[in-house]
Amino acid sequence: AKDYELRQYETAKWVSTVVRGETQKEAMRQGFWKLFHYIQGKNDKEMKIDMTVPVTCLVKSGCTDFKISFFVPFEHQDCPAQPTDSNVFIEERKAAALFVRSFGGFASPEKYAEEADALARTLRNRGQAFHEDFYYTAGYDSPFKLFNRHNEVWYFKK
Repeated sequence: AKDYELRQYETAKWVSTVVRGETQKEAMRQGFWKLFHYIQGKNDKEMKIDMTVPVTCLVKSGCTDFKISFFVPFEHQDCPAQPTDSNVFIEERKAAALFVRSFGGFASPEKYAEEADALARTLRNRGQAFHEDFYYTAGYDSPFKLFNRHNEVWYFKK
């Protein structure tokens, strides 16, 4: 469709952390740094791991817990380094079909929520079944990239 796409993602491992009781913006900041330390060598192999995109954030309605995640690079999917920070963990996300809405600019939590609402409205209007109680934000750019930024919101298809 012109305002969203349906993607199929295969099972994959992500390195994640959950930040509780903060604003989404503060949770993203704290979570990013915990995960960044992991890829900089704070893991059982003391190895540096390439930064990947997207950086995702799980947003659940009415909840102040946010799960921030980095995709584990393909070459480490089979045997990722284990985090040494007890608040960081490796998770395996099962294969899933996702409805995705893309947008540009600098994405604030408010902008992500606005785009997620727009996607949800469109999906409901088209009769698509999806999990409405949570969505993921996905950011693809460094904070230093000023133009042609790429952001997404994801809903899981039922």
